[in-house]
Amino acid sequence: MENFINQSPFALVLVFLVIGFVFLIKGADFFVEGSSSIAHKLKVPSIIIGLTIVAMGTSLPETAVSVTASLAHNNELAVSNVVGSNIFNLMFVVGVCAVITPIMVQYETITRDIPLSIICALLLLGLGYLAIGDKHNMILGHLDGVIFLVLFAAYIVVMIRTAMKARAEGKKTEIESIEEAEESTQKLLSYPRSILYIVGGAAAIAFGGDLTVDAASRIAIDLGMSQTLVGLTIVSIGTSLPELVTSLVAARKNEIDMAVGNAVGSNIFNILMVLGVAASISPVALISVNLIDILVLIGFSILVLFYAITGKKVTRAEGASMVCLYLIYTIYIILR
Repeated sequence: MENFINQSPFALVLVFLVIGFVFLIKGADFFVEGSSSIAHKLKVPSIIIGLTIVAMGTSLPETAVSVTASLAHNNELAVSNVVGSNIFNLMFVVGVCAVITPIMVQYETITRDIPLSIICALLLLGLGYLAIGDKHNMILGHLDGVIFLVLFAAYIVVMIRTAMKARAEGKKTEIESIEEAEESTQKLLSYPRSILYIVGGAAAIAFGGDLTVDAASRIAIDLGMSQTLVGLTIVSIGTSLPELVTSLVAARKNEIDMAVGNAVGSNIFNILMVLGVAASISPVALISVNLIDILVLIGFSILVLFYAITGKKVTRAEGASMVCLYLIYTIYIILR
């Protein structure tokens, strides 16, 4: 596929990139639907399905791109895809939603999720720079990947225990409400069809990741762009389109109280799960600009935490400032 893309006209390469995004997004949808159906048939509680299968499903496109890029030794794309997606989710998606209607921020998001997302970014910065367990600095090695995955598993366990405790107290968590609403509008698939969805979805994700990385690399070469710039802009925005569309639809229906929590949760998943899987399979090298972008992500996260603390919500003015800061950052990475 790489040789075919490299020999194709530039216009066709752009088409391949779009096709890659479609395979990534729809593949993740099929994989989640098949997995959820089997879990429901096995009487797995909705809250556990929501916090594992559904939540991880939203990060499958980023996982496919970063793992594929890592295996192809395209390390700039592997890291920039995750960092770019996190910045886009946090500043642009949440910012646009807040401009449409102010967003109330949950207590747990302020006290647990946003601080944890900042810690994850600091951990990425520290492990990437110190390269624990590796001979050279500026690399996420196998040990670093395992550390991320262990922390990710611990995070999921804590989330499930917190949710089950809230359920026992008669409270219904947000993710459970979403999962039960989806369950009421969807028919459960048969076991054979569920397996077909899982296998087909996984194959589509793998193919889409390979196609996206090859097309993005060719675009970078033709336009004289760095792989980091392509990852921070084109690829990260493409893999984050589902979150953007879902949030905009929710904003139009005035149902976006959990927009900040969803964005922050996705950012935690992207660092711990996506880079954890990628580094565990193949070491991921970092470059100096990656460290700058991670610092920008940390700064933006602190800003959103400040907005959330001051009024327990993100106002329209604050949302507009977030969008403006994202656009300024985008101009900066294009010019640097």
